[in-house]
Amino acid sequence: MKLEIVAPMGKIFEGEVSSVTLPGSDGEMGVLDGHSPLVTTLKAGVIDIKKDSGEELVAINWGYADISNDSVNIVVDEAIPLSASEGHDIADNVAKAKKLMADFAESSQAVAYAEGKIESVARNLI
Repeated sequence: MKLEIVAPMGKIFEGEVSSVTLPGSDGEMGVLDGHSPLVTTLKAGVIDIKKDSGEELVAINWGYADISNDSVNIVVDEAIPLSASEGHDIADNVAKAKKLMADFAESSQAVAYAEGKIESVARNLI
């Protein structure tokens, strides 16, 4: 399915994915190809993108997701991408993502969960 993530600074991600996990307002939700149409709000957290070539994370503060049976279009206020293509900037992006979570997450448990996901992926990239 096609995934697109857009923030005021521009396109954060665009491409084919096998699944995406979103930090929905009512809880974390997984989306696979063929999902029922849905529009939902997103809260501060981590978008977990699964592709054939691996996994990417994007930390967000809040946004909206428009889900159809073959695509997911996401609009966010602020996002910090964490991917292997970042290379030497990964440590800086991890710090920015942690700050974004601390500033916008509604609970310390949400912050700890998001930071755990961020650090896990960061260890694999460094």
